[in-house]
Amino acid sequence: MKKRYILDGLDCANCAEKIRSEAEKHKLITTATMNFVKQELIVEADDKVSSADILKTVCEIVKKHEPDVNVFEKGNKPQNKTGYKGEIIKIISSALLFITAFTLEHTLADSSVISTAVIILYILSYLICGIAVAVTAFKGIINKSFFNENTLMLIASIGAIILDEYEEAAAVMLFYTVGELFQSIAVNKSRKSISSLIETKPETAELLTDSGYITVAPEEVEIGSIIRVKPGEKVPLDGIIESGSTSVDTSALTGESLPRDVGEGDEISAGSINISGLITIRTTRRFEDSTVCKMLELVESAVEKKTKTENFISVFAKYYTPIVVLAAVVISLIPPLFTGFDFATWVQRGLIFLVISCPCALVISVPLGYFAGIGKASSKGILVKGSNYLEAIAKTKVVLFDKTGTLTKGRFEVTSIDPVGMSKEELLKYAAYAESSSNHPIAVSVRNAYGEAIDESQISGCSEIAGKGIKAVISGVAVLCGNRKLMAENNIDCPDVNGTVLYIALDGKFAGSIEIADTPKEHSAEAVKMLKNSGVKVVMLTGDNNSAAQKTAKELGINDVFSGLLPEDKSEITLREKSKISDKGKVMFVGDGINDAPVIASADIGVAMGGAGADSAIETADCVLMYDDPMQLADAFTISKKTNRIVKQNIVFALGVKLIVQVLGVLGIASMWAAVFADVGVSIIAIFNSLRLMRK
Repeated sequence: MKKRYILDGLDCANCAEKIRSEAEKHKLITTATMNFVKQELIVEADDKVSSADILKTVCEIVKKHEPDVNVFEKGNKPQNKTGYKGEIIKIISSALLFITAFTLEHTLADSSVISTAVIILYILSYLICGIAVAVTAFKGIINKSFFNENTLMLIASIGAIILDEYEEAAAVMLFYTVGELFQSIAVNKSRKSISSLIETKPETAELLTDSGYITVAPEEVEIGSIIRVKPGEKVPLDGIIESGSTSVDTSALTGESLPRDVGEGDEISAGSINISGLITIRTTRRFEDSTVCKMLELVESAVEKKTKTENFISVFAKYYTPIVVLAAVVISLIPPLFTGFDFATWVQRGLIFLVISCPCALVISVPLGYFAGIGKASSKGILVKGSNYLEAIAKTKVVLFDKTGTLTKGRFEVTSIDPVGMSKEELLKYAAYAESSSNHPIAVSVRNAYGEAIDESQISGCSEIAGKGIKAVISGVAVLCGNRKLMAENNIDCPDVNGTVLYIALDGKFAGSIEIADTPKEHSAEAVKMLKNSGVKVVMLTGDNNSAAQKTAKELGINDVFSGLLPEDKSEITLREKSKISDKGKVMFVGDGINDAPVIASADIGVAMGGAGADSAIETADCVLMYDDPMQLADAFTISKKTNRIVKQNIVFALGVKLIVQVLGVLGIASMWAAVFADVGVSIIAIFNSLRLMRK
């Protein structure tokens, strides 16, 4: 039995991981996964366990770590969108009281009346923000979660009040609440950049039937159906335009701001918006396999895979918090016994140390940095399946590119037919029939050149020989159609022709060749140049013959080329390249075909072309380029490097500031104000630093 629960108000990635981990270890639950993007916990349990028991268990676990988070079974969440209005009113009210007290304290003459008024105003300011923190802290303590930021803030602020430091106590609570608000806004901003894809998900489709067009759910439309899309509507399924022309807005899918003009015969993706003209589309994929659904599925699961940095920070925070609490106690109690200072002085220093040491800046900003990076990448049609892969992309030292369909358009055209002992038409027919069941771009080009319907009853015993070609029996004739390796394997002599060539043999005798041309994609050369300028070694792998491979490599500026390869050869080269670089370096393979799946799996980072790429390659890949543009890979490198740089900045800045102020606090130089900056101030700065990733 699988259950889905919405955790309303869950904005802490670290807490989300704690909830998932504890849920998975519970005796009633077999597996648990957390979708932080959708604030959703998915649990599986034995069918014998009741839904009520599972809900109760989930609630107990959630409340233990996040007392203010509400749990609803998916579909039962009430529609109550209050936004941040309540929090903002609370902060403004507390701030006004604080400012009034501060002004009275520092501008008017000292008197018992003024002093009493100031204390009352500070306490009111404290209570407005502090009651919620206190309730959350006590709930955590009841649920045996003793060491969390709410508890630290409560202890520090109560200690300040006991020491008559009302100003500092109110400041701690006010600025801590401000920090929590900024955290929530920042997480939701990053979440929205990812979740905005959900808005591209079409709800209906106009399907052509015998009685005319009817409105149905996209899930009900079969491949090959005709659908109609009016101006202003979303395209519900992937397909090819049958009639009409229009401009489409693909910004939600690709990040491209300019509309794209499309017409008859052009491919169009689900989630695009039809801007100007009425079009009919013949669908090429079912809804669940459409571009927009793949994007949603991949992005939503991306946040489940953590980087080493994130895992380290989670473990660090787990042990760090109780250690600093113990250190604060030691600072408060031990030094007075040896220094002669009064206990009040050292207790104050201990409280300052406690506020400084809160790990908020780290546990918030590090996951948020990767979260924002994944969101930025998805807005450009780059689907990274986990923050661990996003981190690894920047460490890539070698990129291995498949040629056909990756660096080149994969839109082959037959340029010449050279038969032996028969007509060109007859040779082309045999080739088209042999390639009738293949989806390879070369096969498609041959069938397009033939241009006639294929009678499948004439074909028998058709089988594909990986990396070599096709073996089939057509109208009783044994046909071999493939490269020189296939001919050599069957002891058939054939001329060596430069370029991409299909050799055809009939009943064991050479019957002719068909030459096919392919051209590089528009941005391939530019992408290769950018990668090389970044110090990345670029290698091209292809099953084509050497002359065709060298021609393409020269056009793209690639020096390292391996040609005439089988899939296992590509895997071997990938493993060889991995052995040449250090453990810190990574090897990436970029491909699109079904034969590329094993190579993608063997690389440190596998990248698949998502638009025309085979499903098996996309499933195996760690990163998917949804629009088959090599420049997206260059963008992925840029986003990865910027994400890693920002995360490192946050770690160094947070730990550096805290360490300095901790030392100053113990020496009695840093005040509670400095402690508030070292905690809340550092957190807010780190959060805004992470959000730089979301800028256009």
